[in-house]
Amino acid sequence: MRLGINLGYWGAGMDGDNLAVAQEADRLGYDVCWAAEAYGSDAPTVLSWVAAKTERIDVGSAIMQIPARQPAMTAMTAATLDSLSGGRFRLGLGVSGPQVSEGWYGVKFDKPLARTREYVEIVRKAMSRERLTHEGEHWTLPLPGGPGKPIKLTVHPQREHIPLYIAAIGPKNLEQTGEIADGALLIFPSAEHLEETALRPLRAGREKAGLTMDGFDVCPTLPLALGEDVDALADVFRPYTALYVGGMGSRKQNFYNQLAQRMGYEKEAAEVQDKYLAGDKAGAAAAVPRSLIDQTALLGTVERIADRMTAYAEAGVTTLTLAPAGFTLDERLTALRAGVDALERAGLA
Repeated sequence: MRLGINLGYWGAGMDGDNLAVAQEADRLGYDVCWAAEAYGSDAPTVLSWVAAKTERIDVGSAIMQIPARQPAMTAMTAATLDSLSGGRFRLGLGVSGPQVSEGWYGVKFDKPLARTREYVEIVRKAMSRERLTHEGEHWTLPLPGGPGKPIKLTVHPQREHIPLYIAAIGPKNLEQTGEIADGALLIFPSAEHLEETALRPLRAGREKAGLTMDGFDVCPTLPLALGEDVDALADVFRPYTALYVGGMGSRKQNFYNQLAQRMGYEKEAAEVQDKYLAGDKAGAAAAVPRSLIDQTALLGTVERIADRMTAYAEAGVTTLTLAPAGFTLDERLTALRAGVDALERAGLA
């Protein structure tokens, strides 16, 4: 099992530290460094900076938002980043959510599965340097009756095939991801529930495409916090978990809340959402079950984290992406090194 690092959002107050974390991950042999975007920092600019300041580690977007860019622009960005980084770029895509898609980008959040499928088709075709034509429900290239003509990408990516990942949560999205992508970016993954919440639909999608799970990258992100007091460490992540389960999306469209329900936390997920949407963020955080946090994060000593890593590897994870927690850079770097120590202790390096 490989290790990755997720820097999250640039501009969250740890920017200088983030570069140091990426460089230490590069030195320690981490496989990939991911960066995110929502409605603040964009992922490609951050990844360009990280790639320029590192030597070996891959850089990946987790995610580049589909409503933010036309697919041909995404192909241009991916090819440019792959070329500049010496073949170290991984393209992670996702539809974002209704509030961001419609409120920030002005793009209707409808038919996300069909939109994603078309988007991936166009991106792959453009990155392959074919002359770009497409006739679909969401895009037609070139536009009919005008001066447009089929053209092809002028930039040569470093590699013939840039790995393409999709951030997926729901069963239908996971199945399509298995069918059309090279990997899946997962959030709030529980080793105990990974088969029913992720791997089963991913496998169904691979089978639909006539493929197996061989070579498909199952890539969940987990916070990592090092220490002896697991309860205290879990409390650190209560606001984070409450934000996603309670407030990330509307009452009817919260994919993370639905995931928690599929993991057996129906009543608890409803309570967290009720409190969060009512403005009681502290109450929502307090209502998050400690077991939910413990199942979806790596908490405790190196030995305990090693045991959890073994569980994820046995469940089918191929790249475990860590978000090392800490109030200082030294604490984050210590957690980063503990990830490598735990992987070696588990015999998974």
